[in-house]
Amino acid sequence: MVESSARPATAGTAWHTVASYGSYEAAQAAVDRLSDERFPVEQIDIVGTGLRLVEHVTGRLTKGRAAGSGAAIGAWFGLLIGLLVGLFTPGPTWFGLIAGGIVIGALWGAVLGFVAHAATGGRRDFTSTQRLVASRYDVMMRNGRSDEARELLRRAGLAEQS
Repeated sequence: MVESSARPATAGTAWHTVASYGSYEAAQAAVDRLSDERFPVEQIDIVGTGLRLVEHVTGRLTKGRAAGSGAAIGAWFGLLIGLLVGLFTPGPTWFGLIAGGIVIGALWGAVLGFVAHAATGGRRDFTSTQRLVASRYDVMMRNGRSDEARELLRRAGLAEQS
């Protein structure tokens, strides 16, 4: 079948492409099937090629939303600090330290979130998530047994897809 000259790991390792897939999920399913068949999957890598960055815009970012997000992060941080200080405080003041930490953390977080967003001058008024996506995912085998892996995938109906 297809032999690859790509060397994702150390020099001297013989790499062979077992199958290629158009999605990571399909490549992962192929390796999972090989694992179910008790194939030595520790000799397999999934190699993505044709990488591109995909940024998914999730919403509009206003100063109020930035302040709210900052307040939430600050409240968690305040809770953590309140719990740490509370470990060394006896009696009922422990609850006050935690509540105070949450309130002070939320206030500072809101202020810092608002200021940080205002400092951008409106150059990025949206929220987003980023991820790397490949156009193809190759299931590659190190040092032999690639023909056996191909045959197992063929019998399972998971041969190469594009």
